[in-house]
Amino acid sequence: MNITLDINTGDCIRCGHCVRVCPSRIFSQEEKNGPVAVQNVQTCIGCGHCVAACPKNAVRHSLFPPEKTHPYSVKDYPTPEQMTLLCKGRRSNRAFTTAPVPVEALRQIVEAAHRAPTASNLQQVAFTVITDPARLRQITEFTLDVYRSALKKLRNPLLKPIIRLSMPDAAHYVPTFERLIREYKAGNDLILRGATAVILIHTPRQCRFGTEDANLAYQNGSLMAECLGVSQFYTGFVLAAVKQNGKGSLEKALGIDGTIRAGMALGMPEFRFPNYIDKKEEGFARYL
Repeated sequence: MNITLDINTGDCIRCGHCVRVCPSRIFSQEEKNGPVAVQNVQTCIGCGHCVAACPKNAVRHSLFPPEKTHPYSVKDYPTPEQMTLLCKGRRSNRAFTTAPVPVEALRQIVEAAHRAPTASNLQQVAFTVITDPARLRQITEFTLDVYRSALKKLRNPLLKPIIRLSMPDAAHYVPTFERLIREYKAGNDLILRGATAVILIHTPRQCRFGTEDANLAYQNGSLMAECLGVSQFYTGFVLAAVKQNGKGSLEKALGIDGTIRAGMALGMPEFRFPNYIDKKEEGFARYL
């Protein structure tokens, strides 16, 4: 990135906020309330912390001109009680209607997911939104094909001992795979559960923290979906099949350049949950 970055000394109040928040230590301040200096601009990762933290818009950053900098007030945030209620009430609701998810809602969900942090601010997370019924069936059928192949190996008497050593819990999934395949033949898709949209979250193949970045994005999108009244669930069966396949077959079929790391199936709910339930009360956290 060819970045230009400096301080408008006429506007700077020397608060040192930019110095404190910069992960690349580009800003320095020799003494409290002293002048702020800029150094090693080439190490900037483009996170924008400095611009966002400056109370006087004194940081001039080529990636974040005035039209890309937006003031806001934390007073407009949801209250802690509202945020806690959202987290308690958010559920993986698979009871969908046949109504499509509004395009604007899908855009808002993707926007929220895109806002999630990424390692080193690389911002390599991308999204593929699928609403075409034929493409949705393709995802389900790919997943089941992978599981059919897995079942053949798990039933092979020559491979069984090797699989038990390398994947000791593999046999546990045999009844699950069999049920998924059996139900699909009977007309029941237990992979996507009648979802009318799927958002696949992917990164370049060599992205070191691709899975972590994608799942941070998923969580943002999940919470936005809940606020919009759109039901969703994590596409765990699909992701397991993508990983087991290991050839990028689904990515190629869908024209995705990279590796699918996370995903959500979405639909309009038949109903909203009127209650939230408590999770286990003890043993889930330690404070040192």
